[in-house]
Amino acid sequence: MDVFLETERLRLRRFTMDDVDNVVALDSDPEVMRYISGGLPTPREEIETDILPTWLSYYERFAGYGFWAAHDRSSGEFLGWFHFRPPPGHEPDDVELGYRLRKAAWGNGYATEGSRALIAKGFSDHNVQRVFAFTMVVNAASRRVMEKAGLKFVRIVHRDWPIHVDGDEHGETEYALTRAEWEAKQRAPGHGTWKH
Repeated sequence: MDVFLETERLRLRRFTMDDVDNVVALDSDPEVMRYISGGLPTPREEIETDILPTWLSYYERFAGYGFWAAHDRSSGEFLGWFHFRPPPGHEPDDVELGYRLRKAAWGNGYATEGSRALIAKGFSDHNVQRVFAFTMVVNAASRRVMEKAGLKFVRIVHRDWPIHVDGDEHGETEYALTRAEWEAKQRAPGHGTWKH
């Protein structure tokens, strides 16, 4: 296992083509996909021929960035994934954070724990200047994760969605954290340092 990052409870590793079944199972849960596709599953062929190859290509193009399979450290169970990478059209130091976890993993703080560790690694080990994330306005749980991870609300944006998702008329929220803001938090009395 090519381990990229470990936290108290999580092990993040590079994806391989052997992860097709993991991703298919994750994307087959209507509740997991509620705010992404309106609950529709991602076709297996799309995961095999498009999604996973795209994820794997990040490891070669961007050192330290990409999509990371998340496992429970104690059980080894696949929990979902995180991404931490500059999306197309962004500078290499302007990095998007994202996550998708199995329903069984919800409500346990895994998304916050993994997000904080990736943010800390980005600012500490790479030349990241800003971390940002998007979620639908109506996705209150994901917005809470972003806030707990230290990101601040920036704005609401409205985009054309390829398919209708309940609540998309309210738009998406953007949250972000700059290097200067993160460093100031690290220096704050009693704050402690985020471990990664």
